[in-house]
Parts: sequence; C-alpha cells; structure tokens
Amino acid sequence: MATLTEIRPTRRPLPALFVPHGAPSFALHPGAAGAALTRFAGGLPRPRAILVVSPHWNTDAPTLGAAEWPTTMHDFSGFPAALDAIRYPAPGAPELAGEVVETLAAAGFAARLDDRRGLDHGAWIPLRLLYPEADVPVATLSLQAHRGTEHHLRLGRALAGLAADGVLVVASGNLTHNLADVRLGWPGDEAPAYVRRFADWIWARLEGGEAEPLLRYRALAPDAARAHPGEEHLLPLFVALGAAGNDWCVERLYRGIDDRALAMDAFAFRARHDDNDKHGEPA
Repeated sequence: MATLTEIRPTRRPLPALFVPHGAPSFALHPGAAGAALTRFAGGLPRPRAILVVSPHWNTDAPTLGAAEWPTTMHDFSGFPAALDAIRYPAPGAPELAGEVVETLAAAGFAARLDDRRGLDHGAWIPLRLLYPEADVPVATLSLQAHRGTEHHLRLGRALAGLAADGVLVVASGNLTHNLADVRLGWPGDEAPAYVRRFADWIWARLEGGEAEPLLRYRALAPDAARAHPGEEHLLPLFVALGAAGNDWCVERLYRGIDDRALAMDAFAFRARHDDNDKHGEPA
C-alpha cells in the first residue's frame, strides 16, 4: 500500500462534501442521486486520502478509524441478501488518522485512535459511488451526537487545512431522516410536505451564507423535530461546513427525495478564496 507521503497532493484544494447515504438499498439502486455523486467526483482532482464522517459511528470523544485495511460492515438487517455480498476494499489511511488526532488535539479536542474500526454503511455506500474503484485510502471520524451543532462545526473547522493537503472530507448523512415516514422504493412525489419544506429551509440558509440560523435549526427550521427525531444524520453537515473554513461558498450537487421521506440533497463546500464560484447550483 502506498503511504500518504508517496501520493502527490492535489494542486487545487478539494471541497468538503455532505452526501446522502440513504437506506442501505441505495447501494443497489443509486438512481439519480448516485449518478450525481459519481459525476461530481469524476471531475475532482484525485485526493491523496479521504476522511469520512458517518452518523452510524457515535462515540463520547472524537475517534479516528485507523485500520490498515478497514472491513466492510453490514450494520443493518431486513434488506436484500445482495447487500451482504458487497465489499468496499479500500486501503486504510492510518497515517492520516494520526495526523488528524494531532490536529484535533491542537484545537482542544481529546481525540483518539481506533485501529479496528471498519467502514459502516454510512461510509461505504457513498464512497462506493464517489470512488467505485476503492483505490483511495480512507480514514473515518466519529460523531458525538450528544454534543450538538456547534461542537460539530468546531470539529469541522479544525479540519479546514486538510483540503489544501489533498484530503477529501466526506460527511455522510441525510437532510431528512425520520424512519417512521420512510417507505422503501416509494417515489419522492409522495413525500410528506415537511420533507421538502425542511430541506429547502436548510438550502436557503446555506445559499445565503447564514451559519448562525443553521446552528439553531432545531428552534428555527420548520418541522425540525419531525425531519430529525434524532440529530445524528444532520450533524455531519456541520462538519463539512466547518471544514470549508469561516468564509465559505456552497454548491448544491443534487436535490431530490428517495423512499418517500429521505431528502437526498448533496452539497460541496469550499473556502471562498479557493474558488470563484458563488453560492448556488451547477449550471
């Protein structure tokens, strides 16, 4: 396995991504959302490594997955057997994990390493769409769902230097996530009204560069408690936002709904001085 120092860094800073992982069946039927992720990644400079944040790894303190060859975890049940056969055999990035522990420590976080953690479905499903060849080294970073939005924004800001060093931050979640309203295979046009109402409120704040209302989305956004009975699937958004630094711009890569109630919107965040793009969407 090539070490990170043997891989040439990219010339142009990479974005930080917030991407959907949907239901596990998204891996079998990626549809338009999956195609949008694959298309976008195909236009990026090749990263030297990926740091992925998944809502399905929650710890009391920031923890970096540092396995040399992370296993593919099938941490779900009740889905087609074909999913259990899928492997995402990307090499690990233990060197990056160690670097991030030091970076987070300098920012005041008591981070640690876990050299046995594999890739849960919140990690490997979007990675398989972004880099299907599984040839980019991957490290993982846990959430602290009990710590809320500001903690995860600060966590992301501590990672803001990674993009210029050729590391792609991939924050996986969903813009809405209420499993009680999910119906596998149902189209988005049968979604309850709150799904698009909440997702569009988030986009309006992002498009306007309004971080403060986003931090208080639980009190300010329409239907926030129904869109997210728990916060873990939205908190990765704040890591991606923070990883673009204090002065950021955003591009919406995809807008849509799968399985009746899962908003599959995807975003790319960049430091404004790294990109001439304004807030908005691709032409």
